[in-house]
Amino acid sequence: MTVVGGLLLMVGLATASFPESPTEVVRGTINEVIRILEDPTLNAPSLRKPRRRLLEEVIGSRFDYEEMSKRTLGAYWHQLNGAEQAEFVKLFKAFLSDRYASKIEGYSGEQVAYLSERTEGAYAEVRTKLVSSKVEIPMDYRLIAKAGRWYAYDVIVDGISLVKNYRSQFTGIIRSSSYAELVRRLKERSEIAANHS
Repeated sequence: MTVVGGLLLMVGLATASFPESPTEVVRGTINEVIRILEDPTLNAPSLRKPRRRLLEEVIGSRFDYEEMSKRTLGAYWHQLNGAEQAEFVKLFKAFLSDRYASKIEGYSGEQVAYLSERTEGAYAEVRTKLVSSKVEIPMDYRLIAKAGRWYAYDVIVDGISLVKNYRSQFTGIIRSSSYAELVRRLKERSEIAANHS
């Protein structure tokens, strides 16, 4: 057996040991989000906050916010100590939750088509398409394998990477001002969101 053949076999065995494939992880998460959104018992305005918490729990269990944070900050991540990194992960998670909650809650029966899956070692990409009567939007999920499970760390919507988009914005703030200013803005946004929720 060649070295390449041996490596492919090892990757194949490692992949086979996962309880769910990358596509199954993405499909399972999306299905659970849709189930919550379509649940008539959660549609009352008074249940908006509990419903949002349920959505955050489902998404949070399958998204690796630390990996997202690390990739979003790029080189700046390694300049932070453990406590600062943990603080940023918490702030970035809250920021994303607030930023995208209204879009998720605006779901109105769109269908998701699962197009393909590609794995390479500990990384995978699942290509999907959000389909409605008016529009089709490509949405690709990038995942990383950790502790025997797949976790999403980036979403590419219509060719635009969420991680790269925020890395560009956050790097601009850090370079023009400071990392402390970025944290201040994230905290301020988090407080505004908390007061309006």
